[in-house]
Amino acid sequence: MGSNIMGSEIPSSHFSPEDFKKFTERLDAETQLVGHWLAQDHFAYNQRIGYELEAWLINSNFRPAPINERFLQALDNPLVVPELASFNVELNSLPENLSGDVFKRLEEGLKLTYRQCRNQARLLGCELVTIGILPNLREADLSLQHMSNLSRYRALNEQVLRLRHRRPLRIDIKGKDHLRTTHNNVMLEAATTSFQLHLQMPARYAARYFNAALILSGPMVAASSNSPFLFGKDLWEETRIPLFEQSVSVGGHKDSEKGDLKRVSFGAGYIRESLLECFQENQSHFPVILPALFDKPPENLAHLRLHNGTIWRWNRPLIGFDTQGEPHLRIEHRVIPAGPSILDTIANAALFIGMMSALIEKEEPPEENIPFSLARRNFYNAARQGLEAELYWFGGNRGKASTLLIEHLLPLARSGLEQLEINSNDIQHYLGIIQQRLTTGQTGSRWQRLYVATHGHDMDALTAAYVERQQRENPVHDWTV
Repeated sequence: MGSNIMGSEIPSSHFSPEDFKKFTERLDAETQLVGHWLAQDHFAYNQRIGYELEAWLINSNFRPAPINERFLQALDNPLVVPELASFNVELNSLPENLSGDVFKRLEEGLKLTYRQCRNQARLLGCELVTIGILPNLREADLSLQHMSNLSRYRALNEQVLRLRHRRPLRIDIKGKDHLRTTHNNVMLEAATTSFQLHLQMPARYAARYFNAALILSGPMVAASSNSPFLFGKDLWEETRIPLFEQSVSVGGHKDSEKGDLKRVSFGAGYIRESLLECFQENQSHFPVILPALFDKPPENLAHLRLHNGTIWRWNRPLIGFDTQGEPHLRIEHRVIPAGPSILDTIANAALFIGMMSALIEKEEPPEENIPFSLARRNFYNAARQGLEAELYWFGGNRGKASTLLIEHLLPLARSGLEQLEINSNDIQHYLGIIQQRLTTGQTGSRWQRLYVATHGHDMDALTAAYVERQQRENPVHDWTV
């Protein structure tokens, strides 16, 4: 859940009916304003990229360590912020220009922040680890006493339960094993940690960018999966996907065309004309859950951005403001899990950015080549089966994800990065890591399953082995079991 889930801290976690009414009025006005801005091309555009990486704090027994408040105070780094659970933190990058040695710069920046975090964690007798779902996490860890001490999180929990009429959240995920459980708060969401990429997009091509990100979500999940286990059960290659969707399961209003819209979802269709469609869908289909009122002019879009932050599309449009106060548009690509290594993380970014860059340059819009229903099917197939999943591609191509990625998508990514004039050694280096991962078939999920198949079903041992490999800093295709 990104730090811009709701931007800044909110003043209170209790709301009156009047708050909801006023908030809705302001949301409507700000949505109209965005419509005008999009029509007038009022958004600034710089070719920039940034990320958010969620991480776990764990103690010497490799169990979650709920100390993020102490940790963050001692660290005192504005790029590292709290997350929903007190054993999670989020590492952010400064935006970087998408050119030349951008991926090297991102890698160096991440290494610096990550090492600072690890050193600080060690001073507190802990470790920092990035992984989609911590394998030895227990359901008891996800209690309200482990919620970060911020009113926005308390409010979120309160309002989700209110909309569910206090019915517990039901988790039902069927993979190799079958997990069925109920949970009475939103803390399950804290189990799903991600690497979220932010890409600035020009307003007039925003629909193109958004649709391309949807099309690429299936292949990205297949290539990067790192979350096979939850509460000791072996589920999907990327269990984070169904878990997040079920962990804040409050639907929107039913829609005759689009059916029942969920707050965490792949979305209901491609964008047809303008990004405004997303914000209008937010306004008309999703009940307000955090009606915090801000004393700011409509041009700040404070209410629209807060509301958008409580709707977690796997590809989410964001509006931000630069240091000069100019608004810009970003796409937040949320499908990639955290981990396994920093090199894998940056390689995943290079793969996505390269494929995006190539797709948006195509003369014919790629969404005319692959129906939305197939892009969505690809996404869930890939989350279930990773590189083994059957994926559909352009020109009626279909095949195993690994084959499709090697034969079609890596060359696509390479040509996209070349168009961006990325340093050619860096293209070789980062896409080479992806190539090796695809050739060996060893994603983070595959390595975790292989480890358990070899050493037995001990989730603490798996977590310890994973942490040890991660600290060596080599990419996952090199990891031994």
